[in-house]
Amino acid sequence: MAIAQQMSSSETDAHEAPDGAPVETPLDAPYSQLESRRHQMFPTLTAAEVERVRRFGTVRTWRAGEMIFQTGDTGRGMHVILAGRVRIDQLDGFGDRIPITEEGPGQFLAEVGQLTGKPALVDAEALEDCTILVVPPDSLRALLVAEADLGERIMRALILRRVGLIEQGGGPILVGKGTQPLLLALQAFLRRNGHPHRVIDIETERDCTCLLDFSHAPQSDFPLVICPDGSVLRAPDEGQLASCLGLVPEFDPGHVYDVIVVGAGPAGLATAVYAASEGLSVAVLDCRSPGGQAGASARIENYLGFPTGISGQALAGRAFVQALKFGAHLAIPLEARALHCGANPIELELADGRRIATRTVVVASGAQYRRAEIDALDRYEGRGVYYWASPVEAKLCKDEHAMLVGGGNSAGQAAVYLASHAAEVHILVRGEGLEATMSRYLIDRLRSLDNVHLHTHAQITAMEGEGWLSTVRYKERAQGAECVAVPMRHVFLFIGAAPNTEWLRSCNVTTDDKGFILTGFDAHQSCTERADYTLETSVPGVFAIGDVRSGSTKRVAAAVGEGAAVVAQIHKYLASVEQTSGQAAARG
Repeated sequence: MAIAQQMSSSETDAHEAPDGAPVETPLDAPYSQLESRRHQMFPTLTAAEVERVRRFGTVRTWRAGEMIFQTGDTGRGMHVILAGRVRIDQLDGFGDRIPITEEGPGQFLAEVGQLTGKPALVDAEALEDCTILVVPPDSLRALLVAEADLGERIMRALILRRVGLIEQGGGPILVGKGTQPLLLALQAFLRRNGHPHRVIDIETERDCTCLLDFSHAPQSDFPLVICPDGSVLRAPDEGQLASCLGLVPEFDPGHVYDVIVVGAGPAGLATAVYAASEGLSVAVLDCRSPGGQAGASARIENYLGFPTGISGQALAGRAFVQALKFGAHLAIPLEARALHCGANPIELELADGRRIATRTVVVASGAQYRRAEIDALDRYEGRGVYYWASPVEAKLCKDEHAMLVGGGNSAGQAAVYLASHAAEVHILVRGEGLEATMSRYLIDRLRSLDNVHLHTHAQITAMEGEGWLSTVRYKERAQGAECVAVPMRHVFLFIGAAPNTEWLRSCNVTTDDKGFILTGFDAHQSCTERADYTLETSVPGVFAIGDVRSGSTKRVAAAVGEGAAVVAQIHKYLASVEQTSGQAAARG
């Protein structure tokens, strides 16, 4: 469940002050600060509001002492208490209980995971005999849409509750060395998917008594993941961790979607929101987490409507919740292996072998950062070399020197963010400067930072270190032809992108010489044939949007615009297919 919006320092939730002026309150404040918004986290519905909810649910009863649900149980949606009291506790892998709250008549039990019936993140115990209105996930989504004002209050509470659970640090416990690549990867995976967790660094928390059971475990077992049910995973990959937490999505094998979107970046999420809100059956796949490359941006300051800026992760989190609200099936993490366009309907094959039927496909798989041609680079990936700059990496750079390679907006945003943590940030670019590749506001911001240093006509030539990166060698025109060796434990690479299109080979979608997908005239080479399908690929019914599309503008706003525009073309395509089918049936 990706609720990234709660975890960004740029995330705000605007409401009105008594005088009507907008007031912005951070949604990522520590839980103790969230106490000031307790009335929003745990609102009490009026009798009239409860009556408005009744038609969406069914009434059930529990006796005092019974568990209404437990951590890990399949979510049943929202529970509105009609009579009695309920205690909510958060449970971690060591069996420790963290008290959250007690709720009574007019209050409800739920957080954003219950929009889709994800496993419960807390325990709920009836303190008294309880009568409860249970609103299942599909009815909860219908409620949020049908009852707009009430739905807004409920949605805000669901989001803030996930914030609180994340801040409390319950859920799975990750145990390992703080700089261990797999530990960092698992931590980033949970963080970007908005899942509560706790990290124990065995090098800095040696006195933690809970580690006694693992003190003699071999190093190959680390990192350990202690799941909320007490089971232990030893050096798991992201897929195993997702399975442990019940995050692996399921599909109805008999269902045919109107559209499947591959990629949950800004373009893909925009398609999901607009398509689902217009009544189409939508599924969205992504192999990692919502946001794509934009999700790694520490702060986007030129996106329309956010004058104070917003992190890419926060923006993606908002879109993710919107898509859930309108009923889109968000399937994360799942990887697409192949697209079978010859089948009718089209079939998308997953990495695990499952096939999903769909009438149309939107390819929004984006691009991934290119790997630099540096000797021994793979030896240090995750061990001092990174392709994004999240709070996890920023923490590692605290008061140390960092080097960043690249001159685009993503590089600029990362440099600004890292500069607030690292002692110094050195930016290396091959060109004469940043003006040709970076927005002016970022250039000006970087120039105002005393601890950011730009090196032009420069490139890394070698990396060295035992286990972890320790030294970087680079050439800079100002230094002549001689290589300079500097102590450096952290290097961030933002050097352009390559399209994620390998999985489309089975569908024969036409691409340009760099692998980006051709659409519209470039795909069909005709001004008349399918002229209105400007985002359609060479294969009818398969569309491409965002960074993966040849000729696209590599900006978040442009990707969102294409995500909205493609929905109109999908409607037209589906209507034409139905018309053709009707005519064929009439002739038959």
